[in-house]
Amino acid sequence: HPDGYGYTWFCCRFADHESRAKPTYRSRHVGGVAMECDYAGHTIPIIDPSTGEIREAQIYVAVLSASQLTFSYASFSQKLPDWIEANQRAFSYFGGVTKTTICDNLKSAVAKALWFEPTLNATFAAFADHYDTTLLPARPRRPRDKPSAEGSVLIVERWVLARLRNERFFSLVDLNIRISALIEDLNSRTMRRYGKSRRALFDEVERSELKPLPSTPFEYAEWKVAKVHPDYHVEVDKTFYSVPHGLIGRRVDIRLTYRAVEIFLDHKRVASHIRSSQRSGHITVNEHMPKAHQRYANTTPHTLRKEAAKVGTNTAIFIERLLCDRPHPEQGYRSAQGVLSLARRYESERLELACERALVINALSYSSVANILKSGLDQAPTMSEAVKPAPPHGNIRGKTYYQ
Repeated sequence: HPDGYGYTWFCCRFADHESRAKPTYRSRHVGGVAMECDYAGHTIPIIDPSTGEIREAQIYVAVLSASQLTFSYASFSQKLPDWIEANQRAFSYFGGVTKTTICDNLKSAVAKALWFEPTLNATFAAFADHYDTTLLPARPRRPRDKPSAEGSVLIVERWVLARLRNERFFSLVDLNIRISALIEDLNSRTMRRYGKSRRALFDEVERSELKPLPSTPFEYAEWKVAKVHPDYHVEVDKTFYSVPHGLIGRRVDIRLTYRAVEIFLDHKRVASHIRSSQRSGHITVNEHMPKAHQRYANTTPHTLRKEAAKVGTNTAIFIERLLCDRPHPEQGYRSAQGVLSLARRYESERLELACERALVINALSYSSVANILKSGLDQAPTMSEAVKPAPPHGNIRGKTYYQ
């Protein structure tokens, strides 16, 4: 078709058709309803004064949709701790909380980006519950879902970052001080469209509509899912924490704060530990172990002596001899435990008598005491009782006869 449409002409006509087929929706912003937040594309270098290493600071931007009041904050990353801190600082700067928070689909905030049912990061969801705000992640590659944030990012890049391009910073604190001053200048400037500044518009239409800040600050916590090991421990940052032994093989939710490790099953807390900085260590609660493990783990010379003393003096002396007659006390643990277990099969009084007889004949072993009890020798008179002095008699020569 030599007289057909040219490519440029076709593209122009198609763009006109597309603009008519996809009209733009104009949002009507109400005070206190939405805060939009995102990260700027540009970064600011920060120089480590001791090593000269340069790290790029990420610039967080938040804006209230109705008044366009803007907040900005610099951090070293867009990871979850920095993301949570930035949102906390934004709410504190605004002096209140909006009904909804519209954010980008960064991985720190949204675990699975879906328009109808996005999966939120558990920590970010807990943050929203604490501040009583509803999270509305924008659709991927749909900047019009958060137009105020996109516009404010552009304004911050022009009025804040561009003015800092020739300055050098050696710490985040210094950078955030400068950003704070420039943000205050930006919020005090008169907007041509409204004829008033962002700060004045905020005081007029939005300040009273914000919900109050919570009385207590949000405690940062991360959530993880782990499977309980056969030794009834779960691994958290290379450290192992115990749970009740009946949960072996179950999947549990773990809540991590700077100070504590909490373990949940079906939304019910089953274990709590003080977080340890020691790696490859085991933090075990005695009640989490089976009874047999408790007895084994709690066995010490002191506990064995204490349990033997409850039976009687002879038993305590016998256990002491068992522990002391070996190069290492641990070598006598099993024998001592076996002797003490005989008190459950026989009466404590019989065990006491059996230990007395074993001490007299110097038979210091578990099998000797067990045989004495089994044969009933503990009921027989002791050797000291069996050898009695003979009564006086005329036919018996006394000891003086041999002198």
